[in-house]
Amino acid sequence: MDVLGIDACGKQGWVGIRLTDGAYAGSLVAVSLDTLIERAGAVETVAVDMPLGLVEKGWRAADLAAKALLGTRRSSVFLIAPRPAWQEPDYVAAANRCQELTGSRLSQQAWALAPKLFEARACWLADERIHEVHPELSFYSLAGGVPLMYAKKTWRGQNLRRALLAESGLVLPDELGEANRIAVDDVLDAAAAAWSAHRIALGIAERVPTVPEPDAEGRRLIEIRY
Repeated sequence: MDVLGIDACGKQGWVGIRLTDGAYAGSLVAVSLDTLIERAGAVETVAVDMPLGLVEKGWRAADLAAKALLGTRRSSVFLIAPRPAWQEPDYVAAANRCQELTGSRLSQQAWALAPKLFEARACWLADERIHEVHPELSFYSLAGGVPLMYAKKTWRGQNLRRALLAESGLVLPDELGEANRIAVDDVLDAAAAAWSAHRIALGIAERVPTVPEPDAEGRRLIEIRY
């Protein structure tokens, strides 16, 4: 069983970790998400660390539920604005629209996701294999339902995350090939996404919220799998 976990990695585009039967099987890097997925070939499940579904009003239940689970790591989950806010031409207009629809303004960090959010959303709406994941939920599950104490950019945090993946059977080698040039935290997030992709393919992944919301376009449901 082949699956793919993907994380956004700044100007380099996207990094993917491929698994075969839960074990590391290689890495891929591409500027565009659809190119990366195409290069991965016939994988059964694709898990992407990026918000995919959008609501028309209010905050996504998936984000609120994920924050509630993650405790000390709750800041890693951005509240994703309703679809009308993303259709505004600039941050100020989007923040104002978000205020109207949710009662709070859109953060600049969330707004910075816009190009990759649109790219990933288009792929998600066109490909049923694609699922939304969040690495901190994956690591929360790997740690036995406990939020990790250390942030992903710290020495302790990165060593802990790599160790948790290895304990599950996903051993990342020192030589990663294409992903050698990618930041460590992005590689670890892609690997965690791949771990969740394997669980999705097996039918054992958990989800938030318990009852998914319909996406604004009505073709998919909004949930974060882990």
